[in-house]
Amino acid sequence: MLLAATLITAGVLLRQADRAHFARRRPHAAPSADLIALQRARANNLTPLLLLAGQWVQITGWWFLTAHGPLAAAAAALGVAVHFRHLQEISHFAVHGVLARTPRANLLLAEVFAHHPLALGPVPARRRRHVRDHHPNATLPGADPNLAELHQAGLRPGTTTLRFAAALVHPLTPSGIRATLASVAGGLGHSPARAAAAVAVLAAAYAAGGWTAVICGVLVPRLLLYPQLAWLSLLGEHTWFDPEHRTGTPAQIEAGRCLRLYPRNRILATIAATTWLPYGDLHHYPHSAHPAVRWNYLPALERHLTPPHFTPDSLLIGARSVARRHHRALTTPAPTPAAPGRAAPTV
Repeated sequence: MLLAATLITAGVLLRQADRAHFARRRPHAAPSADLIALQRARANNLTPLLLLAGQWVQITGWWFLTAHGPLAAAAAALGVAVHFRHLQEISHFAVHGVLARTPRANLLLAEVFAHHPLALGPVPARRRRHVRDHHPNATLPGADPNLAELHQAGLRPGTTTLRFAAALVHPLTPSGIRATLASVAGGLGHSPARAAAAVAVLAAAYAAGGWTAVICGVLVPRLLLYPQLAWLSLLGEHTWFDPEHRTGTPAQIEAGRCLRLYPRNRILATIAATTWLPYGDLHHYPHSAHPAVRWNYLPALERHLTPPHFTPDSLLIGARSVARRHHRALTTPAPTPAAPGRAAPTV
């Protein structure tokens, strides 16, 4: 137990080097140009390396913890899933080229610390899908791959309430598990090095905590819990099914199709930012408006921008929740156009 606690604490401390480095002279609110200039002045390859290494040191600590009973193993499964989610988001900023100082460092750090050990596909393929296909086309049917993924899970116009509820936990359903397994198999199949990295992760977990660590520290987090956390994050990024289409600056356009969770609840916002919406994912609106801004500066950018048109109080429950809005958008019949030559009825 002491070794597990020591490793988890050491990992937390390692991660703070990147946070402290980029916090220097950070303004409370500023335009994107000022923030990009500041982050370029701070850019380096060392603190991102320490940040990613810290994640894996903590994961190792959780693996050791699994040997201390069922409750510890359950806590470790959730803790590792959160770290996998963190690795996904850190590598997301590498895909945008703003994690480290050089393009080569961004690629290597994302591959070595996230894509290889988590059996994700190649970083260049993710860059094409995310930067080229998703960002300019967010919420556009037939163009946005993320929206297509939501449609495949059953989030389509006219869906039933039961089907909608199942789609909210899609990664935990049989079809969702099959999709995750297919994705993992595809990631492993890209090269022998990726398969070797996955085997090394399993071997390291076994060395730390035996089969309990393999199951609760790798398989359950990777195949069930982490995909569900990532899925909830995806659901909360945009008003996917009823965006308010706008023209103008990038911020004006994104304000019509993005949302901002927990704007009035600091406790829930803090919990989300440290668990399932880490490294700027809570601030998806300013990221969508200015993808070249590192997560450290997204809160300052968000304060500079006009808020998005939808600021829900919760994700799943309540009249002003993201889920309620999605459900209403998918189940409300579209208005019937007036017949030619006849005036539309007034209400």
